Amino acid sequence: MNHPHSHGKLEYPQGGHSATKTTDNANTIRLVAWETTRRCNLKCKHCRAVAEDHPYDGELSTQASFKLLDQIREVGTPIIILTGGEPLLREDIFDIAAHGTKIGLKMVMAPNGTLITPATAEKLKACGIKRISVSLDGSTPQTHDDFRGLENAFSDAIRGIEIAKKAGLEFQINTTITKTNLDEIPKILSLAESLGAVAHHIFLLVPTGRGKYIADSTIDAKEYEQTLNWFYDQQDKVNLQLKATCAPHYYRILRQRAKAEGKKVTFETHGLDAVTRGCLAGTGFCFVSHVGRVQTCGFLDVTCGDITNQTFKEVWDNSTVFNKLRNFNNLENKCGICEYKKVCGGCRARAYEATGNYLDQEPLCSHQPRKLTQK
Repeated sequence: MNHPHSHGKLEYPQGGHSATKTTDNANTIRLVAWETTRRCNLKCKHCRAVAEDHPYDGELSTQASFKLLDQIREVGTPIIILTGGEPLLREDIFDIAAHGTKIGLKMVMAPNGTLITPATAEKLKACGIKRISVSLDGSTPQTHDDFRGLENAFSDAIRGIEIAKKAGLEFQINTTITKTNLDEIPKILSLAESLGAVAHHIFLLVPTGRGKYIADSTIDAKEYEQTLNWFYDQQDKVNLQLKATCAPHYYRILRQRAKAEGKKVTFETHGLDAVTRGCLAGTGFCFVSHVGRVQTCGFLDVTCGDITNQTFKEVWDNSTVFNKLRNFNNLENKCGICEYKKVCGGCRARAYEATGNYLDQEPLCSHQPRKLTQK
């Protein structure tokens, strides 16, 4: 949730009720990340939104927010990630969540944890929030606080997590992986388990927003491959759900490893930790900004529509960018000829940041497609 994209990170789950399909195409909408506000009390080094702690002009009003949720419901029943910024800085956030719950959407939230109080936790439960995601990008105050740009961010987040747990509110831990915390990932996973998290979702840094200034902290293709294989190995060792986001190669690795081990490849395709395919941008997932701008994801800074002058259904069904991404044959160079393109797809946002072309090959992939090796 707190998505890396969050922050927004719930960079969540995908799935939900038995989602309905749009009338015009077969792309089931599974997940919508909505930046309910850009305001935030942290100054995270990797922040996509370059969020600051002050009001922002043009944010959707309460009524416009209700209308957006109603329009999303016309298309399907996806999980709605209420993200930011820091969604708890929006005074009407509980009313918004309650409206989504009332009309049959599965509502989750991506707070950073620092503002959660016992009263807040009870309100989150009352309005129907099914899960929150809190980001821990270090296993110690020193590394987490440095990354998050605020002293005591770690201790405040842990306090918020403990309050949520006491209230019976389900939570997951999200971690954005960079060179600075790569060695700490096993400790963060252990911490997530000891805290009682139901899931640990890892995110691979996409250098957008403030993330561009720490692009040299991005792990390289070899480290990427090693990390995802290590993550795969933890599946049977921990008692929580593991999911990789902004790391589409993981879905290739799942299949390669399962085949090598003689395992049957079966994946859950619904629920908060659904494992379906790699990059869902524009296919099962989209992002809505604080002012109603629609993108394939929070990191791919290409406008696909605007819900202040279009309906959500019009954007979802007719966006040129969405429809290009829904045909995997449009992928170019190495991704275009890869035998795993339908299950991985490469990160479209990293391709765009590297080349200016969101259909180009994923820059952080070491896999050599069969068609290349057979030449």
